[in-house]
Amino acid sequence: MSSSSSAAVEFKSVTKAFGDKRVLNNLSFQVEQGQVLCLLGRSGTGKSVTLKIIMALMRPDSGEVWIDQENIIGLGESGLSKTRKKLGYLFQDAALFDSLTLYENLALPLTRLTEKSKSEIDDKIHLVLSDVGLGPDGAKYPSELSGGMRKRAGLARALVLEPKILLADEPSSGLDRITASEIDELLMRSKKEHGTALIVVTHDIHGARRIADRVAVLDKGDLVAFGTVDEVARSENDVAHRLITE
Repeated sequence: MSSSSSAAVEFKSVTKAFGDKRVLNNLSFQVEQGQVLCLLGRSGTGKSVTLKIIMALMRPDSGEVWIDQENIIGLGESGLSKTRKKLGYLFQDAALFDSLTLYENLALPLTRLTEKSKSEIDDKIHLVLSDVGLGPDGAKYPSELSGGMRKRAGLARALVLEPKILLADEPSSGLDRITASEIDELLMRSKKEHGTALIVVTHDIHGARRIADRVAVLDKGDLVAFGTVDEVARSENDVAHRLITE
């Protein structure tokens, strides 16, 4: 069995349980290259577990997980390492190294995972920081950045390796509406300019309406609605309907 030819990420009947608690129940969906999928649901419904499975930080109990037309289930560490290079991850708290400058935070993955020269790394970091509005701030430490700046810095680090697939965990969490809108615009620019596939876990319905091509609503491990925002708003499922319309 193979993945759909245009799918960047595809889950096929994925199940994950912790003890007696089933967090994902026979979950199937796909995200096309250049498409934004927003994962919605109440806390504890399996959204973050879904991201961890895509990153191969966690293995499902059953089912298949296809990343860029390759089933990662059963891959060894070298195969998983190769797959992870296709992925960028924007953590909820940006997860920058406090002891490194912003420049050094971005240089770290480029130095470890690519063969780029020092001048190529300099050029890449300058470009990415400029793209997220932090061009003059490379010498600053994370403690010197505002919450919105740290989020943009985290996004810059996620994008510096030019991932085909970008995963974002609550990218607008803790941000004011204007700054959250700026983060949404940066995510959309990545999609438009690089054809990046994005999977975004969010509680921000306004943001989801702005950026999502498709919305997936999880409830108690089940996929209870999937489609455009308008389609999910018309869902007969009460949880999905309330999440989108309230």
